[in-house]
Amino acid sequence: MNASPAAAGAIDWARVRADFPLLAREVHGKPLVYFDSANTGQKPVAVIDAVDDFYRRHNANVSRAVHTLGTEATDAYEGARRRLAQHLNARADELVLTSGTTFAINLVAYSWALPRLKPGDAILLTRMEHHANIVPWQLVAERTGASIKVADITPHGVLDLDALHAAMTPDVKLLGVAHVSNVLGTINPVAAICREARRRGIVSVVDGSQALPHLAVDIPAIGCDFYAFTGHKMCGPTGTGALWARPEHLAAMPPFLGGGEMIKEVRFEGTVYNDPPHRFEAGTPNIAGHIGLGVAAAYLDDLGMPRVTAREGELLAHLDEEMRKVDGLRIIGNAPDKAAVVSFLVEGAHAHDLATLLDLEGVAVRSGHHCAHPLMRFYGVPATCRASLSFYNTHEEIDTFITALRKVRRLLG
Repeated sequence: MNASPAAAGAIDWARVRADFPLLAREVHGKPLVYFDSANTGQKPVAVIDAVDDFYRRHNANVSRAVHTLGTEATDAYEGARRRLAQHLNARADELVLTSGTTFAINLVAYSWALPRLKPGDAILLTRMEHHANIVPWQLVAERTGASIKVADITPHGVLDLDALHAAMTPDVKLLGVAHVSNVLGTINPVAAICREARRRGIVSVVDGSQALPHLAVDIPAIGCDFYAFTGHKMCGPTGTGALWARPEHLAAMPPFLGGGEMIKEVRFEGTVYNDPPHRFEAGTPNIAGHIGLGVAAAYLDDLGMPRVTAREGELLAHLDEEMRKVDGLRIIGNAPDKAAVVSFLVEGAHAHDLATLLDLEGVAVRSGHHCAHPLMRFYGVPATCRASLSFYNTHEEIDTFITALRKVRRLLG
């Protein structure tokens, strides 16, 4: 890894930005303004170098060889698990390495929920969930006879906690809730929510995809049963992520996939499965990617997540203030506690047209339903544009974005 970007005092954010080579690109002859970090985060040189170094010097499979390269690969892979666990204030043996949040939630759905739920049981979700925290539960409900219940939000994009608690009836066996909304930026009080769920005997599954890039996440303090997240949004490589689970759940869950690595002994008469977390990691994993994710976690810890949160809070305040000065612009979601994510619409302009024209100005924003169809229907819109910031963005980029936004609005009439 490069020399520490975070000295004992204030951080030189320009120096930090220089760690991200892609941000020096031009698009359509203009300096890139990358406001799509909620979709995927950019990668620092330290992460890129770690992946490159693995393939250049250590490439071998894990846990299947006693030769030097195999030992090096295994040590690096398991070291990444430990480093990631440290980032979450968790134990390494509680962390199943996965391809991301979607796989992690499906793992809970098929290994925990499918064998346990039955007709008359209910799964409670919130209106702001990503499809990855909706569709797996629908598939489980179809196969078990369980039902789906939905806790609503306010027009400001805040979870209605009274309605959520009222929906925690005795038939509810599982609660799925986003830590941070990928559309609204709303930060949900997951510790309080999980505490109430646990008091009522409801197992909680937290989607942490949008929390890890922005917040210090202490899983024991949250008190959930399962916590799923993806690596590529937190400066790590794509195809990486993890599921944290309480040890008693992991010990009681059957394997989700069968194959190599997840076994101790195989006979045609039967198989003895490996201990968790390896029981749930069949096949050759994304070794280089997870090594890169471990480096990403170290990079973020070096910066200090409280300082990341503070930096992004300053950027968000600037962005919000300037966007509200643009005539005809509507911000979707105004929660008082939110991450640096702003969904918006401009009067008379389709979100895709707006994003396409902004791209011609060098500004990358996401347009679409953001894998949140139920939330789009709640607001009565087919799609929004979304500007999402990270600590490597700048105040100057915000001003460039606002100038481009005004230009595009004039072009669209």
